[in-house]
Formats: sequence, structure tokens, C-alpha cells
Amino acid sequence: MNNPCTQCPRRCNIIRSAEYIADGKLPGVCHAPALPVVARAGLHHWEEPVISGERGSGTVFFSGCNLNCVYCQNYNISSKVEGKLISLERLRAIYRELIDSGAHNINLVTPTHYSQVICESLTPQLPVPVVYNTNGYDSVEMLKKFDSKVQIYLTDYKYADNNLGLRYSGVGDYAEQAWDAIEEMYRQTGPYVIDDNGIMQKGVIIRHLILPNAVENTLQVIKKVAERFQPGEILFSLMRQYLPCGKVSAAEYSEINRTVTDEEYEIIEEALYTSGIEDGFVQDGSSASDDFIPCFDGSGV
Repeated sequence: MNNPCTQCPRRCNIIRSAEYIADGKLPGVCHAPALPVVARAGLHHWEEPVISGERGSGTVFFSGCNLNCVYCQNYNISSKVEGKLISLERLRAIYRELIDSGAHNINLVTPTHYSQVICESLTPQLPVPVVYNTNGYDSVEMLKKFDSKVQIYLTDYKYADNNLGLRYSGVGDYAEQAWDAIEEMYRQTGPYVIDDNGIMQKGVIIRHLILPNAVENTLQVIKKVAERFQPGEILFSLMRQYLPCGKVSAAEYSEINRTVTDEEYEIIEEALYTSGIEDGFVQDGSSASDDFIPCFDGSGV
């Protein structure tokens, strides 16, 4: 990729390097080279049940990120870009290996900053659904290139409040950019479809991670989703798994240096159940554990 990079809404316009340097030393917000760096590939059982099923989701964890949230649970791979540089041919081979292992789908985690090469890797079409598992800060122009190549969009909608997006993810337009991306995702897939075995075949899942001291942000997200989508159109996944990670400490970002309280969750849960959103998933307090963070040891790469 020799052209200035505009793959995500940040539009850094840097020339992506052919070389791989870890520890976030490459230019651009994502600090990623032109070809993918992958931290792990394997069957993953901790996604939403319609994605993981019984056999697992064939998950490819890409290193680097175009958001670099201060609280990221995968900080070592998102900001330090730890992993292994692979070729387009190796990426396609990983898909085949995961499918041969029984994966219900191919799950591309944090694909945005590699979207150009990933799009190319999905030709020819795979025999299982492809899941585009994203932080939501995606370019509509780039997403259009995935039309018919991706069957399922598993997207975050982190912030309805752009002040939070600016403080925690360094972007002041997340609410608008991510919502435009969701509209494009839904245009491509239409209403979700789940097969007789309970496995999603197409559609959009909107995820939202509850942050401590940010109840109003979550209430705004719930309201926006409820007003736009009718039952049967999308799935909404409300996540309570927040743990202080990454750059969060008592000295820095102290307002989110704790888990979500029961009192905060009760307010949010009541709002969700009265919102009209009928289809989706919630988590209990036990989900806020580092037991559910994968070991990014390069296995499967």
C-alpha cells in the first residue's frame, strides 16, 4: 500500500510501512504496517452465543488500533502492536485452518486499519459467515467495499457523548462517524438471521460497553438504538465487563478507575428493559474479570 492511508475516519495520510516495528513506533495513530500484524488466531468461545455457538468463532485478533482507547483490555496488542507480521496468503490460510477446525464463522477483530488488505483476503468468498468485529470508528467509504464479503457486523457504539470519545479515545466525532457506519452496515445486511442451530448468518450486532461514571452516555446510546431500529432488525449487546486497564490508574483517568457499580447498572438495566429493545444480550457483574481476556501468545498465527 503505497498511497497515503485514509482507511479510517482519522485519515492520517501517512505511507504505511512495509516493515514491522513493535512498541507503537510506526507513524500513524494505529502504528501499524501495511500488511497485517496478528496476535492470535483460534476458536473463541466468549463472544455472544449466536457468534460463538458450541464449536467456537474462528477469531483473528489483529494488532494495532485506530482508536487506542485509554482503558483498552487488549492494550499490549492495540497500542504496542505486539504480534506477527503476516502475508495476504498466510491470512487466507488462517481462515482455512479455522474453518477446518469447525469454526462457525471467521471473526475479524479490530480490522479497520487493515481493511484494504482484509477486503482483498476475502476473495474468493468463504463458506462460512464473515464477522467484521470493530470498534465502530469506520469509514463508510471503506465499509462499502465489504458489501457481500461480510455477512455479520459486530460493532461497538461506545459514545453518544463526543466529550467522552475525545477524552478516552482521542476522537471528537465518534458519535456521528460510528452511527453513519452502523447505518451502512445495516444497509448491507438488513435484518438479522439466526439459523435453526442458533448461529447468526447475517445482520448487525451493536455492542455497548458501560463505563463507570458515564450512565448518561449509556442511556443516550440505548435511546438512539431504540428510536432507530425495530424488534427483529438488529441485536443489541449491553456489556458490563469493564475493568480498569491500559492507561487507567488512580493518578490518570481516576474517574474510570473502578468497575461499574450495581447502582449504575440497575439504572441502565431499567432503561434498557423499558426502551423497546427486545433482541440482544446483557452481562452480569461476573463478566468484569480478566479471566475472559485471551492470551495473545501468537498461537494459530
